[in-house]
Amino acid sequence: MRRIFVNLKRFEVPTALGGVCPSSHPGDWIQSVMDECLALGYGAHEAVQLVFFVPEALILPAKRSLAQLPTGGGAALEIGCQGVFREDIRRGGNFGAFTTNLPATAAMHLGCTWAIIGHSEERNDKLGALRQFAPEIDQDTDLCNRAQAAVDSMVNQSVLRALQANMDVLMCVGETGAERGDGDFRSQQPRIEAVLKRQLTGGLTGIGKVLADQEIVIGYEPVWAIGPGKTPPGKEYIEYVTEAIKTICQEQLDLEVAVVYGGGLKLENAGILGSITSLDGGLVALTRFTGQIGFDPGGLHEIIQAYLGKGDM
Repeated sequence: MRRIFVNLKRFEVPTALGGVCPSSHPGDWIQSVMDECLALGYGAHEAVQLVFFVPEALILPAKRSLAQLPTGGGAALEIGCQGVFREDIRRGGNFGAFTTNLPATAAMHLGCTWAIIGHSEERNDKLGALRQFAPEIDQDTDLCNRAQAAVDSMVNQSVLRALQANMDVLMCVGETGAERGDGDFRSQQPRIEAVLKRQLTGGLTGIGKVLADQEIVIGYEPVWAIGPGKTPPGKEYIEYVTEAIKTICQEQLDLEVAVVYGGGLKLENAGILGSITSLDGGLVALTRFTGQIGFDPGGLHEIIQAYLGKGDM
């Protein structure tokens, strides 16, 4: 089964207020998205597991659409949250004093079965906070390494909390342009692999103690290729990275993982990504990148069909 993840970022904010939700009622909009995806057959698609990561405000209305189905009728369409806090509610401990943060237990209770953790935006935010207190990070190799390790540790704590709350996890990893460095692809490979190894081993430390039936999927984000006007990596590059991630997880963590392309699965690259046998799916952010940028189920359907290499489901 191919795994297609959709990260709807800030789709709880209407376009009139500067967001990307085409409706002034985001709750109604997300319900219509779920309804249309189910009508397209994704809740029962044998070849595709579809997971939507939505802002906290959209979790309940999204789940409301799925709750109308017969038991198990939408098993292949799930709702996830956009990260969880590194500490959690527990009986006899903290009852929930986590103002501004989303504990894993709260996300699970709202109906989330997945969490996306370690997205490049999250990692950059955490590293940026450390830079405010130590601006010299980027000029001091030792300090930079320690800061990166601290970010990996925070990601790891969130991964553990999600797993302990019985949620599956999409953990994102990937190198920046500076980490990849100059030179041809062969000379870049050791540097790329070193970043991946650090993020994977740091982010997944200790999961053997909490991992039961949950699933860990790794999303590869080439941070240097994300954004308007950026050139995405080619097939050889992604094949190398996908295989490297699986090897590191197997050898260092005794863990078999699925790997999806997190740099942006879109119509333009879906065919190429779908032809990479070591890749298990992708992460979609938008379906329209020009004019009024946004997301619609019809566009998602086209992307998935192109990825699968099919004309019709």
